[in-house]
Amino acid sequence: MITLYHCDAARSFRPLWMLEEMGLSYELKMLPFPPRVFAKEYLAINPLGTIPFMVDGETKMTESSGICHYLGTRYAPTPLMVDVADPAYGAFLNWMYFSDATLTFPQTLVLRYTQLEPEERRNPQVATDYAKWFLGRLRAVEAATANAETLCAGRFTAADIVIGYALRLADNIGLAKDFGPNVAAYWARLQQREGFKRAVAAERKAGAEQNVAPRVRA
Repeated sequence: MITLYHCDAARSFRPLWMLEEMGLSYELKMLPFPPRVFAKEYLAINPLGTIPFMVDGETKMTESSGICHYLGTRYAPTPLMVDVADPAYGAFLNWMYFSDATLTFPQTLVLRYTQLEPEERRNPQVATDYAKWFLGRLRAVEAATANAETLCAGRFTAADIVIGYALRLADNIGLAKDFGPNVAAYWARLQQREGFKRAVAAERKAGAEQNVAPRVRA
């Protein structure tokens, strides 16, 4: 049984969505955010105190996009992955890495300096600068979705899941109002996927059952 440690609306949503799209069995363990502060016992499981944390037998992983890649290859075949022989393979891998390194990183600074830090340590200038950074990098997604429903390979793939989470995070922290028209339409399409809806429902159900309140969002 795959076990996924998850916080409401956090980047662990990527592997949760991947699990739902693939129809894999899993156990979802909800934690308050950030767990290293509000669930210190979790440090005995994951010394980093970060989420996600996935356990699959002897395999333990902490990187959300990497977990999606692992699931898609470990439990292949699935149309969510792009084969190495496919001309779109390079683009697929680029999106997989772009998702966290380029898109999620600046958003975490916006979140930190607008919501997570104590009032006296919040910094509107930092938040504004990194919001602009994120929106500037989002131009790549705006261009890719100008004439296509998905990012690569002519179909929905794990690349759309990992980039889709970055758009969900942007929505939650108040940046979606600045999406370009193509990104806005793309994000709307992603939210209509049954796999996305199941992942959101699983998140809410597990939070209620495990008595972990959802995060306060912008």
